[in-house]
Amino acid sequence: MAIVTANPDRPPFWRRLRWPRGSRLGRLIVILNVLALTIVIVGALVLNELRSGLVNARIDSLTTQGELIAKVVDQLATVGDPEPALDPYVASQLLQVLFIPRNQRARLFDAQGKTLADSFVVADRVDWKVLPPARKPGEKDATPRKTPREEARAERARRALANEIAQAMKGRAVAGTRMSEDGERVVSVSIPIQHVRAVLGVLTLEAGDVDEIISAERKALLPFIVVAMTAILISSVLLHRLIAVPVQRLARAADHVRLQGARAISLPDLARRSDELGDLSRSLEDMTHSLSERMDAIERFAADVAHEIKNPLTSIRSAIETLDIVSEPAARARLLAILQQDVNRLDRLVTDISNASRLDAELSREHPKALDLGRLLTEVVGLYEAQLRPGEAPGSVRVSLRVADPAHPAVILARETPIGQVFRNLIDNARSFSPAGGEVRIHLARARGRLIATVEDDGPGIPPDNLETIFERFYTSRPKGRAFGSNSGLGLSIARQIVEAHGGVIRAENRKASDGAVIGARFIVDLPDAHA
Repeated sequence: MAIVTANPDRPPFWRRLRWPRGSRLGRLIVILNVLALTIVIVGALVLNELRSGLVNARIDSLTTQGELIAKVVDQLATVGDPEPALDPYVASQLLQVLFIPRNQRARLFDAQGKTLADSFVVADRVDWKVLPPARKPGEKDATPRKTPREEARAERARRALANEIAQAMKGRAVAGTRMSEDGERVVSVSIPIQHVRAVLGVLTLEAGDVDEIISAERKALLPFIVVAMTAILISSVLLHRLIAVPVQRLARAADHVRLQGARAISLPDLARRSDELGDLSRSLEDMTHSLSERMDAIERFAADVAHEIKNPLTSIRSAIETLDIVSEPAARARLLAILQQDVNRLDRLVTDISNASRLDAELSREHPKALDLGRLLTEVVGLYEAQLRPGEAPGSVRVSLRVADPAHPAVILARETPIGQVFRNLIDNARSFSPAGGEVRIHLARARGRLIATVEDDGPGIPPDNLETIFERFYTSRPKGRAFGSNSGLGLSIARQIVEAHGGVIRAENRKASDGAVIGARFIVDLPDAHA
C-alpha cells in the first residue's frame, strides 16, 4: 500500500487563498460577484433600519395615545373609595366615544385580567357580546370552525397577551411586537391604569398594520433585488463572453489541429488580449508552432538520414559487385578496405543518429541541477590525458585546461551528461583537425554574469563561409589523413542543440596570428552563471 506524504514545500491552504494580484480575470470575477451581493446586503441593511424605525415610531405613537386614554379612564371610570375600581360600563362607553382608528384595537382589563371593554365589541349598559353574522330564518350557523392548528395558534396568542398584561400590572408600560389570535403580527402597547399608586387595570392598544409595513418593505426591496439580479445577469453574460466563448474557441482550434492535421493554432484576436486567456492563446500558438517546427525538423532529419545512409550502402553494393569480377589480390584488398570503411561509417552514422534522436527525450526527463563546470571540465580533460599516458604515442594530440579563477566555483544549472557530451564533441572535433603532436587548449572564465568556455586547436581553421554551416546536421569537412567515415557530421549539431537547451550560445571563429594568418579554430560556449 502506497503512503502519500504531504509536500513540505507546498504552502498551507489558507495561504493559497489570496487576492489574485496578477489575474485580471480573477479580479473581474470577484468584483462582479461581490458587487451583486453588496447591492442586496446594502438594500437589506437600509430596509431593516427603515423597518425598525417604523415599528419604533408606531410604538411611540401607541404609547402616547395609550397614556392619554389611561388618564381619561382613570379620571372618569374610577369608582369606589377607599378601594377604587373601574366601572365596566363607563369604561366601555369611553372606548366607544374615544376615536380609535380602524387598524387599531383597544382593550381594557381589570386588576384580575378580566376584559372590561374591547373596541372590536359592541357593548350595552349591562352585557356585551360580539355580534354574530346575520342569518336568514331557518339558516344554519355558517361561521367556520377553527382548525386545531388555528386553535393552538390562538392559544399561544392569548398566553402572550396574558403575559404582557401581567407585566403591565406591575406598574410599568410594556411595548413590542407579537402574534394576534388571527395569526397577524401586531405592535402592542400595554399601559397600566393607576389611581395614585394602585393599579386598577391595563389598557392594551394594538396596531395590526405590521404586516402591511413588512409587505411595503419587501416591495421596497424589489428594486435592490432587480438591480442585483441584473448585475448578476450582466456579470454572467460577461463571464460567458470573456471566458467561456474564448475557451470554446481554443478547444475547437485544438480539435482542428488534432483531427484535421493542422500544424498550428492561430487566433490573433485572443492573442492580443492582456489577460490569462491571452496568455493561454499565445502559449498554445507558441506550442503548436514549436511542434510544427519540430515536425518539420524531424522530416528534414529523416530525409538527411536516408540520404546519408544511402551513400555508404551504395558504395558497399558497388564494392560487392566489383569484388566478384576482380581477381588481383591488391585490388581485392583495396575493395575490402573500402567495404570496411563503409561499414564503419554506417555504424558511426547509426550510433550518432540514435544519440541525436534520444537527445530531446533525455533533456526533457532530466531536470537541471547545480553543476560545477570547472570540475566537469577537469574530469573530461583527465580522461583524455589518461588515454595518452600508458603509451605516450608519438604525434598524439594533448588536451589542457586553464581556469581563470579556480578559487570560485563556476556553477551552472545544467544536466551533467549532456553538457559533458558537448565538450567531448568539441574536443574530439578539435583533435581531428589538430596536427600530430599538437594541443587542444580549453579555457574557462567569467564575463558579465556569464561563464565562457573556449576550445582551441592548431588546425587549418574554418572557411569563413562555413562558420555557421558546420553546426548543420551531417556537415563534414575531413582533413587529410583522417580516416574515412570516422565523422558522421552530427557532433557539432548535437552540441549546439544541448547548449541552446540550457540557455547558452555556441559559435565558432578562427584564431589568427598578428599578421592575420589563420593558425587554428576556436569554439566558444557561453552559458549563464548560476551565481550571477
